[in-house]
Amino acid sequence: MATHLVVLAAGQGSRMNSDLPKVLHPLGGVPLFVHALAAGAALDPDRRILVVGHGAGAVRRAAARHDDGLIVVEQAERLGTGHAVRQALGALEGAEGDVFVLYGDTPFIRPHTLQAMRDRRAAGAALVVLGFEAADPGRYGRLIADGDRLERIVEWKDATEAERAVTLCNSGVICADASQLPGLLAAVTNDNAAGEYYLTDIVGIARSRGLDAALVTCPEAETLGINTRAELAAAEAAFQARARAAAIAEGATLLAPETVFFAQDTHLGRDCTVEQFVVFGPGVTVETGAHVRAFSHLEGCHVGQGAVVGPYARLRPGAEIGNDARIGNFVEVKAAEIGEGAKVNHLSYIGDAAVGARANIGAGTVTCNYDGVFKHRTEIGADAFIGSDTMLVAPVNVGCGAMTASGSVITEDVAPGALALGRARQVNKDGFARRLMDSLRDAKARKAR
Repeated sequence: MATHLVVLAAGQGSRMNSDLPKVLHPLGGVPLFVHALAAGAALDPDRRILVVGHGAGAVRRAAARHDDGLIVVEQAERLGTGHAVRQALGALEGAEGDVFVLYGDTPFIRPHTLQAMRDRRAAGAALVVLGFEAADPGRYGRLIADGDRLERIVEWKDATEAERAVTLCNSGVICADASQLPGLLAAVTNDNAAGEYYLTDIVGIARSRGLDAALVTCPEAETLGINTRAELAAAEAAFQARARAAAIAEGATLLAPETVFFAQDTHLGRDCTVEQFVVFGPGVTVETGAHVRAFSHLEGCHVGQGAVVGPYARLRPGAEIGNDARIGNFVEVKAAEIGEGAKVNHLSYIGDAAVGARANIGAGTVTCNYDGVFKHRTEIGADAFIGSDTMLVAPVNVGCGAMTASGSVITEDVAPGALALGRARQVNKDGFARRLMDSLRDAKARKAR
């Protein structure tokens, strides 16, 4: 059966006290709404629709960066959740199967929970709502149910005292029959205390039409919504705790887990080791047996089997570190491939480059890749030896087995097996240093007088 995903991301989030739309605040290195999309992706949806509103332009741009297959629609007026889902109906025209509605500020819904909702829909319910037992129900909408059959949802503003005493609460997440959803939404009115079109009203409408509405429950922690900076901080802490536990359970060694920070998509292979105070940005994969040493920062990169990175290394987007390669202290790699067994052990910058297998890059080497307008590429062959403090002025090629002398500025290609020297001639002037210093000290004394 086909599945379609609608993620609501139109809210302002005024309690965040921010100029940034709420769903663009980062959690695990990515905007909040990306977590909802990731949970829904496990259902292999045919259509993925993001409903934007406040800060629509910024949210659209972020959506394009993270998922170019998203359909983005705008809710120009924020008139409630029912009104928001109506904006997605054009993109759902002709759809069959299931429609899931998720929320861009609710990042912890598990794919397992969504699958349970889909299973309940397959068992015959026209509509399935996700609920949870709340320790402190507060202002959540209440679910009035008979077993797993849902009778209606009552918003807190409209609830009686007896209904407010119910602890079974509404998460807002629903799964609906795609063919029934447009008709249910069309019947929703704004005749309520807030003057809004509630998505929750479709439950009562469905029941009045003889359609079955069902209930699936999950732990309250899955339904955590982000409305304030404090809640965002708590969510980050919860995310990191889960990510660390999952990495350890899957076979990674974290020497000081509480000091390692993960992104939403970090992948660590079995038997890799991560030392203290390592930060993983988005898009990082570390393969089996690799070792990431302390105080390193990795983003948008791939680390091969058995490679060692750090300490104090920075891997930027596009860094590909080959099997058994070595990236040492105070080394930065960007948009570059480091071949199998190659070494860049200290104090170097390798950007827009390819370093061949077993090449050795000396301390202080810089690939001078930027001319102020364009980036240029450096190619270093297998088994090459780059002497310390070499400036490689791209575009330039250093052949296999070639060498550069320490302190060289290399502006021309170096043939395989050749030695390149690019130094100015050294000139020693006897006694000049003493005479120069005496002159400078005299000048300083005259200025003081």
